[in-house]
Amino acid sequence: MGRFRLLVIGNGFSAYGSYLNMVALNVFVYVVTGSAFAAGLFMAVRLVTSVAAGFVSGRLVSSYDRKRLMVGADLGQATALLALLVVPDGSRVWLLYALAVVTGGCSTISQVALRSSVPEIVGAEHRTQANSLLVTGRSLAMIAGFASAGAVVAQLGYTAAFALDAATFLVSATVLFLLPIRTRATEGEAETGENGGDEAPDAAHRSLRLLLAAAPLLMAMIAIRAVDGLGSSSHNVALPVYSSMLDPDHPATFVSQFWATWAIGNILAQQVLSRVTRRTGRAPGERAFALGTCVMSAGFILVFCPLPTALAVVSALIAGAADGFTEVVYVSRLQAAPDAQRGRLFGLSASAENGGFGLGMLISGSLLELFSPLQVVASLHGLSTVLCLGLLVLLIVRGRRRAREEEPDGRHADGAAVEREGVGR
Repeated sequence: MGRFRLLVIGNGFSAYGSYLNMVALNVFVYVVTGSAFAAGLFMAVRLVTSVAAGFVSGRLVSSYDRKRLMVGADLGQATALLALLVVPDGSRVWLLYALAVVTGGCSTISQVALRSSVPEIVGAEHRTQANSLLVTGRSLAMIAGFASAGAVVAQLGYTAAFALDAATFLVSATVLFLLPIRTRATEGEAETGENGGDEAPDAAHRSLRLLLAAAPLLMAMIAIRAVDGLGSSSHNVALPVYSSMLDPDHPATFVSQFWATWAIGNILAQQVLSRVTRRTGRAPGERAFALGTCVMSAGFILVFCPLPTALAVVSALIAGAADGFTEVVYVSRLQAAPDAQRGRLFGLSASAENGGFGLGMLISGSLLELFSPLQVVASLHGLSTVLCLGLLVLLIVRGRRRAREEEPDGRHADGAAVEREGVGR
């Protein structure tokens, strides 16, 4: 795990650059064009590119060296940002939209490649702890990026902000390039999923049966993450509105308090999850994912209720902890798939999550013109809660059916013992 911690640090630099980029570039587009429509179009281009890149990245990650893809993605973003510094002012508008395509595509490819590689870098048995480290690093980077973006732009200007942004991606690329890590399973391991050391002649056939058995549940989890993107966008859009309602003179106060508390909960959850997983030796499965998503949605909804400050803080803490927990459980569950299929699963997941978030931004903005922040957040987060409750019912029914089919010797009468090894954990 020592080398992986270095990778986490490098990934944290690039994540910081992404969040700094998110603020500085969006404001810069508005300053250069003087048009809110142009700024919105920039964000739309980047989001659409991210969704499209999810489908492409699955193929790339399955066919090419993942380490080179991650290094190339970081270098691509750094190069695009440096180009923005040297082109004449008259050409910057067009370059900005090209930059939206580059950053949207490269960030998705890098994310899919990294998530697909974690089991090969640290070993399948350590993937939950590794994912917890990545989420912790990204949470800290988000706090630093959002907190420093305004100060960097105000004190140093856009040129310095973009140069710093490019430098973070160069640091990440350098760390990745120098680390001697393996990001893909060997030929004999590529089809064996979690049991990477299984060298039996029927290993490929067995892993295919496991994947086919797990496919309905995996697709259900990906669908829930897509719908959860609607909920995530709702609280992101509603937070500034709700904060302005609470304190019109200081509208940023509640937003800052919320995200700081959310991040603390997120980081605490990673510490607890990592230790529990290390002690038990088992990664939480679909039931934990569904329950965690329900708790997360409830926490976000409570934040927008007229609660005393202390209870609002507790709600934000719970929402952050459950958010981090479900992300790690979800990613770890998809990583249990065989290496040969893992890239396409994460590519599909990236498209679903980004697509859900983008659609949610449009829906939430429209609904907030007619309804209160609480009504909007409760309705969209309620959708994912309903789906998760349905998944829980399905898992309970499947568990009871499996128990009835079990023979006295501990095997399933219809051969479903194979499924038991890889599904519903």
